[in-house]
Amino acid sequence: MLKYKTLSTPIGEMLAAELDRKLCLLDFSDCSGKKHLMALEKYYGEKAVVDDSALLIKLETQLAAYFNGKLKTFDLPLIFTGTNFQKSVWKKLCDIPYGQTTNYGVIATRLGSPDASRAVGRANGSNPISIVVPCHRIIGKNGDLVGYGGKLWRKKWLLEHEGALQPSIV
Repeated sequence: MLKYKTLSTPIGEMLAAELDRKLCLLDFSDCSGKKHLMALEKYYGEKAVVDDSALLIKLETQLAAYFNGKLKTFDLPLIFTGTNFQKSVWKKLCDIPYGQTTNYGVIATRLGSPDASRAVGRANGSNPISIVVPCHRIIGKNGDLVGYGGKLWRKKWLLEHEGALQPSIV
């Protein structure tokens, strides 16, 4: 059964969903969250129901710890809905440690396809499990912040929170 819950975070409301006790969605409500949930409903052929499942409560607890600076690695079962290539990219994203960044080219090379930077970028941009699958840790080859489906200001906030970027001095 596809279950979902709305979660409050310091950087905005998020939509979380699980299928068969595995997290399949965590995205910002004002971005792609609702679109991703509708796509999951279509893919699995069932209507999502609001639920405070044990997994979604565990996610909420872990997110709170992450935002309070007390959690660096999430411990949640995941289920990816996408192409095999997208799934391989999302799994590689999970290997990027808290407080560190990398770029599309490095991920492409780690996947054994050094010329696939753009494809990695597209897969990164379609990641349905934000923060837990840390697509925000991907930056441009030159160190610039590059696209983030949750909006660049959130990416900057997350990277500063993790100590991967120095806060801006105005």
